[in-house]
Amino acid sequence: MAYVSGLRCRECGREYPAEPLNVCDFCFGPLEVVYDYEAIRRVASRERIQRGPLTMWRYEDLLPVDAERAINLHTGFTPLVKATNLGRLLGLNELYIKNDAVNPSYSFKDRVVSIAATKAREFGFDTLACASTGNLAGSVAAHAAKAGMKSFIFIPHDLEKGKVLGAAIYGATVVAVKGSYDDVNRLCSELADTYHWAFVNINLRPYYAEGSKTLGYEVVEQLGWRVPDHCIVPAASGSLFTKVWKGINEFVSLGLVQATGTTHMHATQAEGCSPIVTAYQAGWTHVRPVRPKTIAKSLAIGNPADGFYALKTIQATSGSAVSVPEEEVVEGIKLLAEYEGIFGETAGGVVVSALRRMAQQGAIGKDEVTVAFITGNGLKTQEAVESVVQPITVEPTVASFQAAVNGR
Repeated sequence: MAYVSGLRCRECGREYPAEPLNVCDFCFGPLEVVYDYEAIRRVASRERIQRGPLTMWRYEDLLPVDAERAINLHTGFTPLVKATNLGRLLGLNELYIKNDAVNPSYSFKDRVVSIAATKAREFGFDTLACASTGNLAGSVAAHAAKAGMKSFIFIPHDLEKGKVLGAAIYGATVVAVKGSYDDVNRLCSELADTYHWAFVNINLRPYYAEGSKTLGYEVVEQLGWRVPDHCIVPAASGSLFTKVWKGINEFVSLGLVQATGTTHMHATQAEGCSPIVTAYQAGWTHVRPVRPKTIAKSLAIGNPADGFYALKTIQATSGSAVSVPEEEVVEGIKLLAEYEGIFGETAGGVVVSALRRMAQQGAIGKDEVTVAFITGNGLKTQEAVESVVQPITVEPTVASFQAAVNGR
């Protein structure tokens, strides 16, 4: 906490103490953490980072909590894989996959929840809660178990079974709400005013969101302290998208890496829920809410809280926003699995299909360093692909096997 000076409204600039707050009392704008960057600059170095643990906590100086008190499941420093096979298919020589599907609860959400759970305990809360499209549910439940806290998980009633089980197994109270994620989020906003609970993505949101920056830090470090030319990131609320860019930009600002050009940030969504892409393509400065109807349930947020800031990030980085047809989501999942041996969830399918479209359109140069972010594990969304991966059935004889194989 040595380098956190408080909170600040992203709209009017009004300052607040570092407390469990998320909205400005004056203009209702979102709050964000304020750091003493001059103090950080005096201690931060590549060497100091490299001496740290092989987790997200190697970046402790740039996070709003003390690593010694962290609710730590050893999240982060996940693989950055050179995607040689997929790159060859797409005509990209410098394609990398940031595989966050291998975190402890199998999604990038462990990064944000580790921060939020630590702050919750610091603020004296005994219960963690969240509104979730799926991955956050499992992460909150796991961290609550580790911290010895109670947990309440609120989800849309039609969530994938793997994600429901992945939260309930940790002993959480799982509440299925009849409605979309946006309905769930509205309910939780009301409950946060009623119960003294730490809703990680509501009253602790300013701290929670900072965990996503570590993806940007790791990519730069794993590229040999180089800034990528392109980042392809799935967008739900838009927070992850903006924070990956913030992490990269902080490293540049602190002199930890030299940027020879701009990192172009590209947000990806499925057509069944693409409010950020729609706003970008229409030239709007604000996102208009939609009613989600998509196979990519982890991205099914019709009224993205950080949509406005995602659009600003796209503009600032000369990036783009790309949506893919629903039928291409599964194609993207299969493409990544068959060419790189990585099984991503539906959000990953969106990213890979969008990447393919961008490569085909020439939006990415063949030698430009490009990072595609896979944020969740495909084992959580098996329903999406079960109809396209059927095994062959044979009798226990060579003749039966040969007949089956030759008949394919």
